[in-house]
Amino acid sequence: MNSNEINIHTELKKYFGFSQFKGLQEQVIKSLLNKENTFVIMPTGGGKSLCYQLPALIQEGTAIVVSPLIALMKNQVDAIRSLSSEHGIAHVLNSSLTKTEITQVKKDITSGLTKLLYVAPESLTKEENVNFLKGVKISFVAIDEAHCISEWGHDFRPEYRNLKNIIKQLGDIPIIGLTATATPKVQEDILKNLDMAGAKTFKASFNRPNLYYEVRTKTKNIESDIIRFIRQHKGKSGIIYCLSRKKVEAIAEVLQVNGISAVPYHAGLDAKTRAKHQDMFLMEDVDVVVATIAFGMGIDKPDVRFVIHHDIPKSLESYYQETGRAGRDGGEGHCLAYYSYKDVEKLEKFMSGKPVAEQEIGFALLQEVVAYAETSMSRRKFLLHYFGEEFDSENGDGADMDDNVRNPKTKIEAQEQVVKLLEVVRDTKHLYKSKEIVFTLIGRVNAVIKAHRTDVQPFFGSGISFDEKYWMALLRQVLVAGFLTKDIETYGIVKITDKGLDFIKKPSSFLMSEDHEYNETVDEAIVSASKVTLAIDTVLMNMLKDLRKKVAKKIGVPPFVVFQDPSLEDMALKYPISLNELINIHGVGEGKAKKYGADFVELINRYVNENEIVRSEDLVVKSTGTNSANKLYIIQNIDRKLSLDDIAKAKGLTMDLLIKEMEQIVYSGTKLNIKYWVDDMLDEDQQEEIYDYFMESESDKIEGALKEFEGDYDIDELRLMRIKFISEVAN
Repeated sequence: MNSNEINIHTELKKYFGFSQFKGLQEQVIKSLLNKENTFVIMPTGGGKSLCYQLPALIQEGTAIVVSPLIALMKNQVDAIRSLSSEHGIAHVLNSSLTKTEITQVKKDITSGLTKLLYVAPESLTKEENVNFLKGVKISFVAIDEAHCISEWGHDFRPEYRNLKNIIKQLGDIPIIGLTATATPKVQEDILKNLDMAGAKTFKASFNRPNLYYEVRTKTKNIESDIIRFIRQHKGKSGIIYCLSRKKVEAIAEVLQVNGISAVPYHAGLDAKTRAKHQDMFLMEDVDVVVATIAFGMGIDKPDVRFVIHHDIPKSLESYYQETGRAGRDGGEGHCLAYYSYKDVEKLEKFMSGKPVAEQEIGFALLQEVVAYAETSMSRRKFLLHYFGEEFDSENGDGADMDDNVRNPKTKIEAQEQVVKLLEVVRDTKHLYKSKEIVFTLIGRVNAVIKAHRTDVQPFFGSGISFDEKYWMALLRQVLVAGFLTKDIETYGIVKITDKGLDFIKKPSSFLMSEDHEYNETVDEAIVSASKVTLAIDTVLMNMLKDLRKKVAKKIGVPPFVVFQDPSLEDMALKYPISLNELINIHGVGEGKAKKYGADFVELINRYVNENEIVRSEDLVVKSTGTNSANKLYIIQNIDRKLSLDDIAKAKGLTMDLLIKEMEQIVYSGTKLNIKYWVDDMLDEDQQEEIYDYFMESESDKIEGALKEFEGDYDIDELRLMRIKFISEVAN
């Protein structure tokens, strides 16, 4: 063992209390101590920060650490200070410091006390700071989150681009760049932009074998699905990521109402609340944090057991980073993403306002996410391939830890089609992205294809016997197999590789997995199927109908006035046995429950006991009444006799939607006095005629009323009269 080695092992024990290094740490540290430029790609949780902290502590001078995250800097500075008796061993230099604090920082650096100085890129570009640092001994510069330099990274920061010029002014000092996620393209960008051409690169494996990857179709029942999932992981810590602050608030509220301890976290909350919620999560006062991606950057909680993506993220880097917060301790980590193509279209819409180059990059990154969500091959293999790493999906570590591997899709022989696809890529001379390649195969013309006159080539439309979806799926699988590559430099142009050319010459079997069907019709099927599997109890349904008739007769109203059919169906599905639970039944509000609920709850309770029915708790997903603000506004302003047109306008609703909201309000048991509005529309006789119709009718359906009056009244008049009727008779 040379002295250098003895040295760093002793120092490791002395400062950090570890007796051995993890993974690539030792090699990285030696490279830096030898004054070589060093580039480290190491997934989160791999011990990245130690790679620069230890060399800084044991060398002469101060190391500068550039980091974009103020919260993270503070955590790291506190951590290093706890290793030493000297407070000044580590400092932060950013805009949050007072003049006095800045003077102290500079004094500690000049005296040689400070070993690590954390700076935000903006602070490093300030001339006064650069001039000061020129005059002191700097051991090296560490650039954390180095992917921020590349616009192909998931967190591009323009101010990172200027770093190389500043570092040059500080003299000939080694640079260490570190990132937790980088595709081959981003790696190249980092090395180029930091001028680290000859850097020694250390890349740890991106495989996290303990993480289980799963993608589910996003249906209308997503909230119930999430609640059910969390209840199956009772008492475990988890993070739910949503794209918008509004959604974060709504989901956190739904979870709380359903007895799950959860807090929201997003940039719209004040710093104090954010810090409080983060601490509650760390200290295990709450199980779940619902967050935008602003959360988790500085979180080092080892036992997060699940990460749920309510919305699909903008890039696979983000997805990898966010799922990587699960199972840091090597224990269980379930990564569940909900996917619907509608969300992707939403993200594309957001991008349309950006500069063209940025849009191109954004679209290319998003297409990779779609490919991941829709793929039927091993998700682990797909992810690792994206990060430039090969994975053996038969025997690799964690090979069976994903939904596609555990529930394999049917495989079909596609040898001929692969040859056809590869020939088209070759013969169109590497001009096209995936979309145009597929269009060429199925014979669809667009402006790009027309411009290159591909539509007159003999191979145009040669793959017409298969549809667009099939070719897209095949192209993705052929890419991962290495027969094609996607050139990101040119925004995703597809090119053939030597391996692909060999395949054309000597084709062999190619088994293609059939893709999941991820269209909206499947959504519908799943929703209705779940209704079928959760069959309503027909015996109870008939008993409830009888009871409804009895109650209606007693007070002299039609049965639908008491509860509508969908409400009874929901009761026969969920067996509510208290007024509290009844309020969560479809179309039943507090007013309705109080007025008519007691008899119904009593009947259901008796029925459940007599028949020893085991109620499935998770079926009663309580709603938060997210629209309650709207409803309150409508109720208050109808009380003030405001025009319905004005109410609709104020809430950005069409008249149809406003009437829908009003229907929900009165059907749930709340009174709405719209006499002032109806009086303007219909005279007394007309109102009486419609009123009598509803009073004697078996059903409150508008179609029946339209038929009855043969066009004397329009739909809105009838709906508003029905609201007035229900309000007066039922509530």
